[in-house]
Amino acid sequence: MSEPTSAKAIVVFDIDGVVRDVSGSYRRAIADTVEYFTTQYRPTPLDIDQLKSEGVWNNDWEASQELIYRYFETQGQTREQLQLDYTAIVAFFQARYRGTDPNNFTGYICNEPLLLQPSYLEQLTQAGIPWGFFSGATRASANYVLEKRLSLQSPVLIAMEDAPGKPDPTGLFATVRELDNGIEQKLAVVYVGDTVADMYTVEKARGLDSSHTWIGVGVLPPHVQETAARSDAYSETLIAAGAAVVLRNVQELTPRQIQELISSSAQSVV
Repeated sequence: MSEPTSAKAIVVFDIDGVVRDVSGSYRRAIADTVEYFTTQYRPTPLDIDQLKSEGVWNNDWEASQELIYRYFETQGQTREQLQLDYTAIVAFFQARYRGTDPNNFTGYICNEPLLLQPSYLEQLTQAGIPWGFFSGATRASANYVLEKRLSLQSPVLIAMEDAPGKPDPTGLFATVRELDNGIEQKLAVVYVGDTVADMYTVEKARGLDSSHTWIGVGVLPPHVQETAARSDAYSETLIAAGAAVVLRNVQELTPRQIQELISSSAQSVV
């Protein structure tokens, strides 16, 4: 069955948890880092999800530091007493995630399962839907998966170094400007992410720019799909944060589904 080619939208993807499974890489590095600096406490995947559900811990270095702080607070210590070395936290995290070779990736990043295939992105292109990426990952890490693993040629990408962290929508606006270049009509923008911060980013974009229709699409990261209860709870969290729909895999967001989301959004506005 052929897909419609009339979808008037730009699609922007988050990367971690959407394009690649980071449960055994970024999230494992968070747990390693917290365990190393506390010597006692290793956060569970649920602990990390609960922190992320607050919507302001998109940066995994900062998330690691926050979990360390909170552990020591339960032990009666104040943040002022601790004087954590953020640079040391970042360095340890990166050694686990990227590896210790400055010229080559050798760490957890090398084993991240892919969650989409280039043929899916080609399907969007054939339907006339521009697409790009806005991620809190470093540019090197993002390009590793996009260019080396997926063999994409210079995709539109706004990464950690290019914009403030989510839920600040500055990076989303920048991605849209690159994709919307030369297009006079204001296309709907669909942002696909797996966290509360991603959905908050869409909400903030909507509040600052009424010339576009802004649609948040949630994706369940693989680590929450192990049980129906986890999946349902995570879905409810994303919907409460503003997701129009929550999918089990990004490739379920077909051109037809995009068109339906735009139509539903238009009807709700009316």
